[in-house]
Formats: sequence, structure tokens, C-alpha cells
Amino acid sequence: MKLFLVLGMINGFLAVALGAFGAHGLEGRLSEKALSTWEKAVNYQMFHTMALLVTGLLMMKADPASIIWAGWMFFIGIILFSGSLYIYSTTAIKTFAMITPLGGVAFLIGWVLLGTFVVKHL
Repeated sequence: MKLFLVLGMINGFLAVALGAFGAHGLEGRLSEKALSTWEKAVNYQMFHTMALLVTGLLMMKADPASIIWAGWMFFIGIILFSGSLYIYSTTAIKTFAMITPLGGVAFLIGWVLLGTFVVKHL
């Protein structure tokens, strides 16, 4: 439980910091499209930071494998989805954009596992 709460807090901090960096440090240095990609990475990181925090809180209710895997899928999704978009937006190397859908799949799996947990345990 504590691990996902800590990961959520760290990712929340990073999402705010990276959002501010994109808005102030990258403005004028990247194209509008690249800045939009950066912003999308920040948004998805923050959305799934909230999912990590909810996962950690729900673990106080029960501790089955589905909720643990949901948390890991959200974390892996943040790394793959948002991380690849951060790198792609600043380098324009298309290989990184090809990693992004893997992060999206991890997010989807995390949501299914979280939903399964909620239906079975709440």
C-alpha cells in the first residue's frame, strides 16, 4: 500500500514540475506540436498518478493480486506512455513514439484490474 502511495506522490510532483518546465522552459524551443505532445504526457502522467493514489488507498480494504497488478500497470504505463512522449517531443525520434501504445495498453490493463477489484471487493 505504502509503495503505491509514495509512487503516486513522486509522480504527482514530477507531473507538476514537468508541466511547469514544458510551459516555461520549453516554450519557444519546441514546435507547437511538440509542446502539445509534452502536455499530453503531463496530463496522462497526472491522471494515472491519481490512479496510483487510489490504488494505494484501496489496498487498505484488501490486498489481492488484482489491485497490486493494477498499481504496477499504472506505474509501467506512466513510464512507457508519458516517458516516451517526453523523449519524443524533445528529440523527434519516432522510435520513442512507437513505445507509447505499450504504455497505453498498460494503462488499460490497470483500469480493468482496478475495476475488477472494485466489483469484487467493494
